Amino acid sequence: MLEQLKQLEAQALEELDRIDKPRELELWRVRHLGKKSSLTSVLRSLATLPLGERRKIGAQANEIKRALESSLNEKEKSLQEASFTSPLESRWLDITLPGRPLPVGRLHPTTQILQDICRVFKNMGFQTIEGPDVEWDYYNFEALNIPEHHPARDMFATFWIDVGAGAKARLLRTHTSPMQIRLMERERPPIRAIAPGRVYRYEATDATHESVFFNVEGLAVDKNISLGDLKGTLYEFCRCLFGEDRQVRFRCDYFPFVEPGMEVAIGCSVCDGVGCRLCGHSGWIETAGAGMVHPGVLARVGIDPAVYSGFAFGVGVERIAMLRYSVDDIRLFYSNDLRFLRQF
Repeated sequence: MLEQLKQLEAQALEELDRIDKPRELELWRVRHLGKKSSLTSVLRSLATLPLGERRKIGAQANEIKRALESSLNEKEKSLQEASFTSPLESRWLDITLPGRPLPVGRLHPTTQILQDICRVFKNMGFQTIEGPDVEWDYYNFEALNIPEHHPARDMFATFWIDVGAGAKARLLRTHTSPMQIRLMERERPPIRAIAPGRVYRYEATDATHESVFFNVEGLAVDKNISLGDLKGTLYEFCRCLFGEDRQVRFRCDYFPFVEPGMEVAIGCSVCDGVGCRLCGHSGWIETAGAGMVHPGVLARVGIDPAVYSGFAFGVGVERIAMLRYSVDDIRLFYSNDLRFLRQF
């Protein structure tokens, strides 16, 4: 049996020396040190031997087992080291090369445009204010000359939270114009401010309309403010964002809280004014509503319309982004398609 043990040890070490893969090493361990290995069978058969022979053979078998386990550990270390060094030996590595860059996040294009808009108006002396997304009916409609049952409410498809509670009804704001009232309630003229924020309208979506989008409301109140000041402000805004060559159009429009009111449109950047699906084949895209603050709105917050006047405007942020980047569908901004977002 001693001779058999020596043969088992020699055979195992010979096989171990030829192994060069971790998977083969595990098979070797099972074959020579596992529960069903020849060495384990010898150790189990020791009980059938005389006491003196049992001690001698048992000591020899345990010594062989320890030697095989030690050789196994050394082989594992050598294979692990080889897995690291062999790629370096097989190819040249320039350690002076910079590491592979990791992808980093970036601002959403809507956020980028929103920051640009705020920066333009900041340079013109406007402060930036914020307000609640959930608004009272009073601030969203009534204080802006849109009382209950007024037909102008049909212009705003509203998400109501509390219905039938009059001026105390709550809703998701349909524009950021309520900040006009909140600001004029607590501050006296001169006032120059913009109110950026997300707004909500219950309406069908298409290439130029979304149910949730960003709006920037602007307000200026002081003595002797005229319609020319409004047009000059919006011309400067368009020039800063789109350059000197982009065409701007003003047309009469109706908004209950301004008088007179107007629509501001910018030449379509997708078709260069020729006409396409995005601009409804008109060559123009409406980007803002504006006008002189209605005297009734000023009087409601305690500002004398005989002394002060003002202008207000509301800009659609996504439409500005569409014009700036020649995007032909507003829904792309909210599709979460990384192929689209990585372009910005």
